[in-house]
Amino acid sequence: MEHCGFIVEVKDLRKHENADKLQIATFFRNDVCVGLDTQIGDKGVFFPCDLQLSLEFCEKNNLLRVLPDGTKGPGYMDPDKRNVKAIRLRGEKSSGIYLPITCLEYTGIDLDSLNPGDPVTTINGVEICKKYIPHRQRATSAGGAGTRTARRAKRTVAPTFFEHKDTEQLDYNLSAFKPGDEIEITLKIHGTSQRTAFVPVLQENRYSLADSEFKSILIKMMPKGKWKDRLIEKWCNPVYDYDTISGTRRTVMDTFEGGFYGSNEFREQYHEHFKGKLWKGETVYYEVAGFTHDGAPIMATVSNKGVNDKNFVKMYGEKTTFSYGCEPDAEPNKRSHMWVYRMTMTNPDGQVVEYTPDFMRYRCEQMAVDCVPLLWKGIIPEHPASKDDDTISAGEWIANKADMFNDGPDPIDPRHVREGVVVRILNRPTFTAYKSKNHNFKVIEGIAKEVAEAPDMEEADGLDTGAEEADV
Repeated sequence: MEHCGFIVEVKDLRKHENADKLQIATFFRNDVCVGLDTQIGDKGVFFPCDLQLSLEFCEKNNLLRVLPDGTKGPGYMDPDKRNVKAIRLRGEKSSGIYLPITCLEYTGIDLDSLNPGDPVTTINGVEICKKYIPHRQRATSAGGAGTRTARRAKRTVAPTFFEHKDTEQLDYNLSAFKPGDEIEITLKIHGTSQRTAFVPVLQENRYSLADSEFKSILIKMMPKGKWKDRLIEKWCNPVYDYDTISGTRRTVMDTFEGGFYGSNEFREQYHEHFKGKLWKGETVYYEVAGFTHDGAPIMATVSNKGVNDKNFVKMYGEKTTFSYGCEPDAEPNKRSHMWVYRMTMTNPDGQVVEYTPDFMRYRCEQMAVDCVPLLWKGIIPEHPASKDDDTISAGEWIANKADMFNDGPDPIDPRHVREGVVVRILNRPTFTAYKSKNHNFKVIEGIAKEVAEAPDMEEADGLDTGAEEADV
């Protein structure tokens, strides 16, 4: 379950090392600063990072620092953003917000009916929270505000060009792991998703006649225009043929112009690279990081001072640019790089066969492209135990293993912190993987959303891009 709050029970509390009026609670392996009135056994709501609380919820719970009438409020949340961020508060990490269960009382819900683990987005028809996506002015190639110029596809462009499903958080899915599961832990790369396939694609200006030859003659005689388009739509069948097609996470790219950075030209080189290399039915999913052809960072540059950690600034400098070994002044086609994280084979009926990571790496070697770095591979033991030899669940065991690779300098480019890791269960018939981000990255990610000229590509994808937003 993504982008929601959770009903929780307070089970772990410890003293805040540098604040007498605060203590630390832990929910889903996330430390959260709470008040001294919070006690073991209390029931409440945990809101993870990247959520936006509703205006009504914030007003009812006195969370706003500025009220709608412009007067000073009693809370700490920005009245427009109302977003939950990871912070470091007097030296302690805090990833999320905890509020007592009474915060939902105004909705009219029977509080006793809410149980730990229940997701919270809307209660009794009242919106509580949703995913936070900043909406800012978007750039165009002319430097002005972005406008939507893409058209909605009338036909299904590529019926078997499937999206990659969202990867859910590891911490909320520990029950998915079982003893004996074969696991791979790979590096999570902070870039923008792209996919390319060699699948049946709608052929422009090609169609097969549904009925009589007379219709064909009539259509040919008519001048171009909306009436001809309507007749083709009504009387003719679309023609699909195998072709190379690319897209972002949510959209099909029928052009590499436009987009939040003025141009998606940096994506085109990867589309061209896969031409003639993919087998019929193959789809490759990959991450692109570094800089655009214009030298702009693909992901926002962030001041590291907001992390409130002198050691972090000492290690990574005054700012973070997620360069991944790329340079903004290199040759345009070398300003970014791509790493494959998934491949599939889809037959004409739409049935998908998942490539194993080993076979994916074999195919990528044939096509001369890189895969995401492999950090660990192994099997969850039949009787998982912690480092203290205490029996723990399979999910807790693999989460502890992921923590060993989750933080620190990025192995591709140690000039910036790594984003985190992806934990994939290999012995599943479909792609099954979960992501884990480290706290310092989550703080940086929160800062980036505050200052970015546009939502990052990964979150903006599908909202309003320069790509054709087509049915695929």
